[in-house]
Amino acid sequence: MKLTVLGCSGGIGSGRHTTSLLVDDDVLIDAGSGLTTLDFEQLLKIDHVFLTHAHLDHVLGLPLLLDSVGDLRGTPVTVHALPAVLEVLSDHLFNWRLWPDFREIPRAEAPWLRFSPLDFGAALTLQGRTLRPLPANHVVPACGLHLATAAGSLAFSGDTTHSDAFVAALNAIPDLRHLIIETSFENALAGIARASKHHWPDSLAAELQALQGRPDVWITHLKPGNEAAIMNELRAAAPDWGVEALLQGQVIEL
Repeated sequence: MKLTVLGCSGGIGSGRHTTSLLVDDDVLIDAGSGLTTLDFEQLLKIDHVFLTHAHLDHVLGLPLLLDSVGDLRGTPVTVHALPAVLEVLSDHLFNWRLWPDFREIPRAEAPWLRFSPLDFGAALTLQGRTLRPLPANHVVPACGLHLATAAGSLAFSGDTTHSDAFVAALNAIPDLRHLIIETSFENALAGIARASKHHWPDSLAAELQALQGRPDVWITHLKPGNEAAIMNELRAAAPDWGVEALLQGQVIEL
């Protein structure tokens, strides 16, 4: 299994793209602006999209993906997300006002898009890769994702602040090799982080101390212009963890 980082920034500008992770060549985790870095042939291969939540920086590429390749596919693109997330997409995105409802195009019995509810406690296996939602603590309904393969597991937090349930879920994964987790703000902006339910360096350091395993830890969703300061504070707050910033174009293999 190969995970390619298409986008991992908390914003845009100067080559930065928002969250989108490609699993092999057919599964997408979140559909931020990083999705736009793929060429047309790569876009055609995406069969499944797993969304952690409905915020624009994680879904903005989805309608453009469908508009670009829908007519050339033999099957619909399946979007997997929590029911509350699918409801937001239905009400506010694929609603014929902001964007056409591709669940009805070209016709309802043969659409370009279909929704598949993703429930806590359930898992979906696609060609040897099993994905299941993990608890998260954000300002809107959200989840992380556990990606399991025969060679080990990777967990992605999505957008979250401290969550006892997320830590417990991580501690229940015996073969966790990689943890991709967000830290959006510096310690001086902890008030903003609390209000928007994101991590800051001191909060993430406390989260890591509660982990029983020692996965490689990759930091995502760093706010543009603050990346170096956030990482410096993280390394000072969690000196034993060797945390590294996730990079656009990085490949993680399991």
